[in-house]
Amino acid sequence: MFLQIKQANIGYNKTLISNASADLKLGDVCLLIGNNGVGKTTLIKSILHQTTLLNGEISINNKNIRNLSVKEIAENIAVVFSKSNVPQHYTVEDLISLGKYIYYPFYFELRKEDRDEVAYIIDELNLNQYKHTLLKNLSDGNLQKAFIGRAIIQNSPVIILDEPTTHLDEKNKLIILKTLRRLAKKQQKIILFSSHDWRLAKEFADKIWYLKDNQLFSGIVEDLLLQHEELTNVSLFQVNDDFVPPSIQAPQVHKEMLYSLLQKNFEKDLSALNFEYKNGFWEIIADDTKHQYESFEEIVNFVKNIH
Repeated sequence: MFLQIKQANIGYNKTLISNASADLKLGDVCLLIGNNGVGKTTLIKSILHQTTLLNGEISINNKNIRNLSVKEIAENIAVVFSKSNVPQHYTVEDLISLGKYIYYPFYFELRKEDRDEVAYIIDELNLNQYKHTLLKNLSDGNLQKAFIGRAIIQNSPVIILDEPTTHLDEKNKLIILKTLRRLAKKQQKIILFSSHDWRLAKEFADKIWYLKDNQLFSGIVEDLLLQHEELTNVSLFQVNDDFVPPSIQAPQVHKEMLYSLLQKNFEKDLSALNFEYKNGFWEIIADDTKHQYESFEEIVNFVKNIH
């Protein structure tokens, strides 16, 4: 295994993640997931040796990170944090080119093959029209793509991204994730990225690292999702504390839509109701009486009249 965490306690003054053990091999795409404050960014900083482990060991290519220089860590790991300092007078091409300077003194000029590689990545990320645009004039989404391009061009065997899709629309999210997965498989790189969206794991990741209750759970995506129901259960998104959901039998998308609709509109106990989606209609059983509606608007009006 190229990246290994062995019985590590991770945190600052107190332990956020206890006795963590996990590993990734070259070619793995892994989603790091967990609620805010559970230690996702701290874990990333620990892998980079920016935060010292409280106990245990993290190794890269069988070398303890404690024994690696900053340059050696940079040669092995490229990183994109969700909040990065923006060099005000740099263009997209300038920023992405920076990834090459871990191999040269900064005053050296890049070789032709380096410049060609920069041009290739700019094209891959659909940034050609912004090649000479100042970073300060970019949208948040294109700026994020430029920072990701810098990490890719670094050619390190491990790329770590802290919530890389936060500012991206669906089209650009797909561009980034497909590019990263292709890199992982064709060039045998480890891609570790954090997100709040478990759906990204189902479509793009091989493994999940899930932080919960001061523990790191790791494994194949499908195994982890089935072992931790809260990751796929719509109640994960409950924002209305006074809402008690009804019974809902429906395909997952329809179930989530109905759940969201009801909790947005009602602060009451709906557990006596039963909803079932059949042949394009919603059947609702209330007080042993069956009702049938086609639209969500009809459902809202019906539930409003229930006392």
